[in-house]
Amino acid sequence: MKETQRRTVLSIAGSDCSGGAGIQADIKTMMANGVYAMSVITALTAQNTLGVTGIFEVPSEFIKKQLDAVFTDIYPDAVKIGMVTSVEVIELIAERLAFYQAKHVVVDTVMASSSGTNFTNAAVVQAWKKKLFPVADLLTPNIPECEILLEDKIQTPKDMERAAEYIGKQYGCAVLVKGGHLRKRADDLLWTGEKHVWFPGEKIENPNTHGTGCTLSSAIASNLAKGLPVEQAVKQAKAYLRGAIGAMLNLGKGSGPMDHGYMIEDGGPL
Repeated sequence: MKETQRRTVLSIAGSDCSGGAGIQADIKTMMANGVYAMSVITALTAQNTLGVTGIFEVPSEFIKKQLDAVFTDIYPDAVKIGMVTSVEVIELIAERLAFYQAKHVVVDTVMASSSGTNFTNAAVVQAWKKKLFPVADLLTPNIPECEILLEDKIQTPKDMERAAEYIGKQYGCAVLVKGGHLRKRADDLLWTGEKHVWFPGEKIENPNTHGTGCTLSSAIASNLAKGLPVEQAVKQAKAYLRGAIGAMLNLGKGSGPMDHGYMIEDGGPL
């Protein structure tokens, strides 16, 4: 029988027991986008579509064991980083990624849940800036997160361009500013390191958008692992995200999850 080879992606993130965000969303997204998914769990959360009721942080020494186990056996073609809640863990992850010369590192700057739970503080933000961002190839902040990083308000498309270029040049990486918090549209702006690229998007009237940031960053990492340039990786990831939201899955009593497997159910390509 012929051996099968598949590109590999590692998610370093927290767990969502309700399956809509975090590690669970990442694995579903990666499988749907045709790569082999692996995980390093940084925290366990008790959450559902109504909100987060508890966070249990994984000890840093065990996170290190997980990272070493993955990198010394199935080396990832890309890495996605999500929920990281302590300075110690951020420093550990940055050190291990540099040690193993990790490639195609996508950092989803998770600062709060969509339900409003705060996952970070000033010290954590500074650790991201000093330790994690310099090893990243792409950052994917939304507008509120970008305002924290920029320490200024973002109200116009020109502000988005200014913020993306400033952050990208400061940390030597590409930056995708997600425009989902804009009132009428969902236009995203990518700074590639050389130019601005806009990805226009109409807002889909669907309140069930739990885990959109996790899903988009995981889809981008999957596409980078398959060898796509960053602009094409983002374009295809946005198309996947739009399909997952547009499938209009309706689960739970709050802001529900998307349908990560909509292409499989419709008989489409993996």
